[in-house]
Amino acid sequence: MNDWPEGFSGDNRGSRYGRGSSSARPESARVMRQVRRGPAASPGQAPYGGGVPQQPSYVDGGGHGPGDGYDSGYNTGQVYGSSGGRGPGGPGGPGVGVYEPRPAPNWRRRIKVTAITVVTLLVVTSVGTYFWADSKLNRDVDLSMVIDRPEAGEGTNYLIVGSDSRKGMTAEEKKKLHTGSAEGKRTDSMMILHTGGGAPTLISLPRDSNVTIPSFKGSDSGKFYAATGRQTKLNAAYSEDGPELLVRTVEANTGLRIDHYVEIGFAGFASIVDAVGGVEMDIPQDIKDTKSGADLKKGKQTLDGEQALAFVRTRYALQGSDLDRTKNQQKFLSALANQVATPGTVLNPFKLYPTMGAGLDSLVVDKDMGLFDLASMFWAMKGVSGGDGKSMNMPIAGNAPNGNLQWNTAKVKTLVSQLKNDEPVTVSGN
Repeated sequence: MNDWPEGFSGDNRGSRYGRGSSSARPESARVMRQVRRGPAASPGQAPYGGGVPQQPSYVDGGGHGPGDGYDSGYNTGQVYGSSGGRGPGGPGGPGVGVYEPRPAPNWRRRIKVTAITVVTLLVVTSVGTYFWADSKLNRDVDLSMVIDRPEAGEGTNYLIVGSDSRKGMTAEEKKKLHTGSAEGKRTDSMMILHTGGGAPTLISLPRDSNVTIPSFKGSDSGKFYAATGRQTKLNAAYSEDGPELLVRTVEANTGLRIDHYVEIGFAGFASIVDAVGGVEMDIPQDIKDTKSGADLKKGKQTLDGEQALAFVRTRYALQGSDLDRTKNQQKFLSALANQVATPGTVLNPFKLYPTMGAGLDSLVVDKDMGLFDLASMFWAMKGVSGGDGKSMNMPIAGNAPNGNLQWNTAKVKTLVSQLKNDEPVTVSGN
């Protein structure tokens, strides 16, 4: 006997079997949804790729799956920004495992930028140095004041003057350099440097040379002074009316036009020598001169500024007196120019700028003198010391009645002609 109500018996539970139905037809077995989870994390990788946890995907056993509208793509990970559940921190995302490759450096562009930068710096430095150096030149000599000038010839003629000016020197410096304290200034040495298409020629003009003072116009007053035929030492012209009268006297007594004037005083000379680190010289003999302060032994040695000044001023310790002194001056100035023009000085700013500063501050030049003219002069003097040029004294015939040195008129005429035509000099001096 069945105590269960109809519809609840174990043999016939109706069409709603399992659901309280009275139906006599059993219900088919139901299929439960499957839960899909993302791939397991690889060793060393954070679960779920280290990003947002991947949500389980519910797939209906009756055929519902991705793409049939049931899941709408939410559980595929697309909502986090990339397919396959790879968000910003997921597998393959930046910062984990895989990186964007760094682009190869553009060496051509880098070299181009570097080259442009270097060239720009060189140009700026060169231009700045030029204007700095140009501003230091003392252009105090006005050659337009010189009257009745000879015609210009081929090449360029520099009148280089070493004066005994003590301007700006302290009492201690005067004592150290043995210059004394005489007022004013006089020429201690005078040279003509000729440059042109051929080898340079350096000619010393002894300060005791006998010359005739020509007519001239005063450099300060502008007053005209007529010639009187007065003969005197060459250095007297400088003492009377400065560089302009000296140039006028040299031109009138030689017939050679002077294109540029360069003068340097005692202190400036010593400063230049010290700035380049001294100048090596081969001293021809032992020299002991209490007046110039020279105390040198024969042979090769490096002279500092004080020793160099004493050497070029030495006169009484030499047998040949003024003529031998001018030869020593030529040798030293050529050696100095050679030292200044070396790569060790030109390419070393720690030597170049002190040398330029010391030299340019102490130089007195004519108003038309430029830095390129000055560089050309030093280069030519370097050529003389290197054996490419010629150095000599003005040819001397003997002594004049007043005891001064008389030039050899015939030789001087030939010498001047060769210089004007920029021809090799064949004349020999004393």
